[in-house]
Amino acid sequence: MFELHASKVANMKNDVLSGLTVALALVPEAVAFAFVAGVDPLVGLYAAFMVGLITSIFGGRPGMISGATGAMAVVMVSLVAIYGVQYLFATVVLTGLIQILAGVFKLGKFIRLVPHPVMLGFVNGLAIVIFLAQLGQFKVPNEAGELVWMQSSGLYIMASLIILTMAIIHFFPKLTKSVPSTLVAIVVVSLLVIFMGIDTKTVGDVASIAGGLPTFSIPEVPFTFETFKIILPFALVLAAIGLIESLLTLTLIDELTGTRGRGNKECIAQGAANTVTGFFGGMGGCAMIGQSMINVNSGGRGRASGITAALALLAFILFASGLIEQIPLAALVGVMFIVVIGTFEWSSFRILSKVPKADAFVIILVSGVTVATDLAVAVIVGVIVSALVFAWEHAKHVMVKRTIADNGSTIYEVSGPLFFGSVSSFLEQFDMDNDSDDVVVEFRHSRVADHSAIEAIDTLAERYLSRGKTIHLKHLSKECRILLKKAGNLVEVNVIEDPDYHIATDKLA
Repeated sequence: MFELHASKVANMKNDVLSGLTVALALVPEAVAFAFVAGVDPLVGLYAAFMVGLITSIFGGRPGMISGATGAMAVVMVSLVAIYGVQYLFATVVLTGLIQILAGVFKLGKFIRLVPHPVMLGFVNGLAIVIFLAQLGQFKVPNEAGELVWMQSSGLYIMASLIILTMAIIHFFPKLTKSVPSTLVAIVVVSLLVIFMGIDTKTVGDVASIAGGLPTFSIPEVPFTFETFKIILPFALVLAAIGLIESLLTLTLIDELTGTRGRGNKECIAQGAANTVTGFFGGMGGCAMIGQSMINVNSGGRGRASGITAALALLAFILFASGLIEQIPLAALVGVMFIVVIGTFEWSSFRILSKVPKADAFVIILVSGVTVATDLAVAVIVGVIVSALVFAWEHAKHVMVKRTIADNGSTIYEVSGPLFFGSVSSFLEQFDMDNDSDDVVVEFRHSRVADHSAIEAIDTLAERYLSRGKTIHLKHLSKECRILLKKAGNLVEVNVIEDPDYHIATDKLA
């Protein structure tokens, strides 16, 4: 229903207009995430500006928008509450350094290990999180200062303006695509509210965004090992969350635009951005899937879109806070609802009954864990479950065929991968008591994958030798022969035919 533009080429006009649209949507998000982290709104806005600018210039994915995010803000809450905002700034600096190291050591490539069901669960869970985050805008303070749900006319006005915003975004591209429909919707709804004097929540009701330029300051914390022990656990978690969210968002935009970003370059850019932000009083951040979707949907493809968004956000803070604070929150909520609709993989409902049950379970699991905790935990859980399912399924694929040779020897032909998940099945398929005194185990059609497999081969040889029987092991790689402790001298070497492959073990590292 809500399709992205087919254009895959960067266009300066589209980038600038798209960047302005993103900047407007960044304001309430940055303010909201600052409140979540327990810091001043400007700390969130400065982070959105600096992280967004640096990653747009130096990042590995043109068109991707970065800034303060809820996933990272949730982790910051306890740190700020216990130790204060200066410890947060120090943690953000350390987070950036860890991310830079991840890029230098080229760890970004490991994002390719994330299975497609995990990606589906990730985007679905994040769409739900974005949706739930907007519900807070339907609350207003009562006489006691407590936030309560809107009632009667206030709720109807808010809902009507949201529907109007969504309608403009959907139908305006049918008239022209020269101007981003999202920007048009925000401007039209804002003018309608201002000139008709409609009483509804605005950005200014949430917080003032007026401020000056961020200033350089070294975090005021003791430079001791005790401080390092306090901030390191938080920095590691923040670095992991930031990189996972950024690299998964990069992968998603790659698919949407038909281009390919550079993961390791993005890791370094995200790290540099967070390091700088920590020294300039920002809360740090990473890629934002919601704003990135707005950017791509509005035609933003090049670096100019992210740079424009960051500079426009700074201009709002310095010069136009009064105007921006008049924008009705309903217009921005409507924009985010469109993002939710465009982000959620509705096709996943259709394929749940068609894909393997394990994949369907992973999709639902990752979506649920993303909503309940954070996406880093969700992705890690999803990858672990997918890996265990893969291991379990492939454990069934190791087959051992038993035949008797003309000379009376017992021949076993092993086929399939031999690894930690399949070693039990492998050992169970040998009839040691009923075999002849001369046994040949042929590994031509098998691959020994890890050290568990090596131990299984050693165990097999030991069992035959304990029965007084001779065993010959054929077509094992050179690495296998080196690693075998008890059966190494039982391997028949054939330099021409023996395979050559690497085994997943630290013994040879």
